[in-house]
Amino acid sequence: MRSRGALLLLATAALVLAAARLWGAGIVDTRHNLSVTGPGPIKSTTEQELCIFCHAPHMARRDIPYLWNRADSTVSYTTYESSTLYASVGQPSGASKMCLSCHDGTIALGEVLTRTAEIPFVGGIRFLPPGATLLGTNISDDHPVSFRYDAALAAAKGEFVSPSSLTGAVRLDKEGLLQCTACHNPHDDANGKFLVVPNNFTALCTACHDRTNWPTSSHATSSATWSGAGVNPWLHTPYTNVAENGCENCHRPHTAGGHARLLNYTFEEDNCLVCHQGNVAAKNIEAELVKQYRHSVQDYTGVHDPAENFTGVVTKHVECVDCHNPHQAFSSPASPPNVPGALRGVAGVTASGAPAANASYTYEVCFKCHADNNVLSFSAISRQHPQINTRLEFDLTNPSYHPVEGVGRNPNVPSLLPPYTVNSNISCTDCHNSDDSPATAGAGPAGPHGSRNRFLLERNYTVADSTIETSYEYALCYKCHDRNILLSDASGFPHQRHVVREQAPCSACHDPHGVSAIQGNAVNNSHLINFNLNIVQPNADGALRFEDQGTFQGRCYLNCHNVEHRPRQYPGMH
Repeated sequence: MRSRGALLLLATAALVLAAARLWGAGIVDTRHNLSVTGPGPIKSTTEQELCIFCHAPHMARRDIPYLWNRADSTVSYTTYESSTLYASVGQPSGASKMCLSCHDGTIALGEVLTRTAEIPFVGGIRFLPPGATLLGTNISDDHPVSFRYDAALAAAKGEFVSPSSLTGAVRLDKEGLLQCTACHNPHDDANGKFLVVPNNFTALCTACHDRTNWPTSSHATSSATWSGAGVNPWLHTPYTNVAENGCENCHRPHTAGGHARLLNYTFEEDNCLVCHQGNVAAKNIEAELVKQYRHSVQDYTGVHDPAENFTGVVTKHVECVDCHNPHQAFSSPASPPNVPGALRGVAGVTASGAPAANASYTYEVCFKCHADNNVLSFSAISRQHPQINTRLEFDLTNPSYHPVEGVGRNPNVPSLLPPYTVNSNISCTDCHNSDDSPATAGAGPAGPHGSRNRFLLERNYTVADSTIETSYEYALCYKCHDRNILLSDASGFPHQRHVVREQAPCSACHDPHGVSAIQGNAVNNSHLINFNLNIVQPNADGALRFEDQGTFQGRCYLNCHNVEHRPRQYPGMH
């Protein structure tokens, strides 16, 4: 009678042989078949055995499982790093190190432990040729591996599926580590790239990544396809529309151009503009970014970081993702001041100056750069009360402001055009917008990407003195304010005389954002009064002020166009 040990040995051998037959059947028609029968160009000239390049039924290594037939690389790998990485990523281990014994290019493909001589390959190839499959020893441009994916990591990082839910094809190893084998099955290429599940509609990515609002985002739902013009945005995938590519519209799990966060391209904006130049997305954003006035995203590289703080000293920059969250953005309007779908999920700064993880209002996104930091260093117009902190200009305690944060203070504005009323709110983008946007009956995109108008404005707003008044010169003001009412002086102030006859621009007296309460007061700075010092100077008495005397009543102490106001009384001041 055979001993129990011998029977166990025979049973184990039988299982190994059965597995070998199963795996062999799976890989025979794949690139992992490196024998003489392999279908690809990288294959042996002599070796008949199929599994020998990784496994050996006899004399395999005893220190690791899987009957492994290859030595370990002795190199030190440069691993993935990112400011948003919460996992502890060390040197590759387990199955990942096994994969790298071929894919790092340090050990010859035919160098196996059970052959005394290196197995020769067609064309004298010894290592994987340059390309997507040769990862090298610098794997900082590849998805991190060999880290512990547990409940603590999922809780700390957020937007992760609980590791206890990984019960399907995507699995951790027996140590609870995420290895190459979480995504790849080296014995089965039925899904392409040896993936454990197809990644169309990012099914593989979302097995672990649970991004907030991803299912309703445009990148998850859009059926837009590539027009064939320009660069193919999906060279590394077999998928043909935005939704099907999903995460891979922007990210590449291996040999990524932008290492941190595994972006397809090194330059951040290229990951957006490869589609948003009219070749995939309907609107051409790239055309906006070459206009004279623009958010100059192409002037900065490698500066933006999702973990950055915009309250304080920051390195000046602007990138697409400063204003747009590609995991959440979608096409949906919103009533001011609420954020539209395009700005959903973007960090901001509140009206009180506090950081907000998710901006609720459009102005909070703008305040990231236009408020409590060093991004802006000068005022475009020399004002009596200069202010570069836009948050302070729109504060609801101010003597006057345009109604961005809330309803305006003035209950009497007869010049307002419908649908605007004194109870209306507006957004920053009602003024700062593309000159080709739908708001101007144009075919371009909405938003402050670029404009031919100074100050990145939707319509012309002339600030030069001695300007002949036309509907074009002050088109931005006339978008909301009835030109005929203003120039007929029905609003209470002689605009006709000042704007038409004296050719003074609106900006000579009015600061369109507002006047901060820490600088101005309700008597002198109502009605957005904040004089342009290049046009308006103190009078002979040294006085420079406006006095509000009630509804449609006021007087000025100043000198403008060499005309003394000591004071000038306006019975219908507005």
